[in-house]
Amino acid sequence: MNHTQELQRIPYQVNKKAVIQKIIKSLQAELETYTRAAKASHAEATAEENRAENKYDTRGLEASYLATGQANKVLELEAAIEAFSDLKSKSFDDSPIDVGALVELDQDGENAFYFIGPSAGGTEVTEDEHEVLVITPQSPLGSQLQGRQPAEQLELSMAGAKQHIKIISVS
Repeated sequence: MNHTQELQRIPYQVNKKAVIQKIIKSLQAELETYTRAAKASHAEATAEENRAENKYDTRGLEASYLATGQANKVLELEAAIEAFSDLKSKSFDDSPIDVGALVELDQDGENAFYFIGPSAGGTEVTEDEHEVLVITPQSPLGSQLQGRQPAEQLELSMAGAKQHIKIISVS
């Protein structure tokens, strides 16, 4: 290659199946934690020593609310694990960005990887020393990426600031 030719950047391909598996593993660990906490909260809510002694004693009621919230989180996590398991075989090569896509972006010169998930936004995993952040179509970035194609360049509004983004790859 001579000096006048410009070097073309070859996008790094993160292993999408490995990313999904790591997301599922992370969600399963979180599920185990919430399951234990929900059981402990339920036991506390129903314990004899937490029975209300008067109308102002709310220890048992508070423990019951906590147990209900944790049980709901368990159901959410179970649904998320199932939804991510269903995405293992979905491929997005040269397709518009949608749920299940692993997207590499160049954001003002910095490369970042995002997985468009059905839920569990904010979950982070590392694959081959690359951090991958799960975002949902409802998130500010996820909603602006929906339907976009590889090589598109766009200007996004993020937290009131304009950011120049190039879609490097979608898988």
